[in-house]
Amino acid sequence: MTILGKSVEDMLKERKFSICERCGGKVQYLDSGRYQCTVCDHMVMDDFGKVKAYLEENGPAAAPVIAAATGVSPETINQMLKDGRVEIPEDSEYYVQCEKCGCNIRYGRFCPGCVAELARGMNAMFRMDAGAKPKKEFNQDKGKLHFMDKRRI
Repeated sequence: MTILGKSVEDMLKERKFSICERCGGKVQYLDSGRYQCTVCDHMVMDDFGKVKAYLEENGPAAAPVIAAATGVSPETINQMLKDGRVEIPEDSEYYVQCEKCGCNIRYGRFCPGCVAELARGMNAMFRMDAGAKPKKEFNQDKGKLHFMDKRRI
């Protein structure tokens, strides 16, 4: 079924699903990727809802197994891992790698050490941009603009 030139599956993937594929009624977001029609109570799930339902029903599984069972692409599942929407169990033999140092992590893009390092770098950058307060009180007669580290105008 297509609505406004888009298939229902495309609308689900874009999280812009708002019309029921059965009756054309309004669809309301419930939680965790589940949507329900307000007219006929038809329930649909986006990619996250499908992955979550599979994991709740079957327990932990590898991304290719989840992809085959749900129809959700492995790339989408990997993006869910990077976004922290799903995580790899502690005892898994497969993990995702930190994008900065390459160590194994269960979810996200960076390990805790690299997150702390990046945060320190961001804090330092914002302190540099803060500007400097004048050491003396403003004197209207002497307050002329000048180039930094250059001679005064």
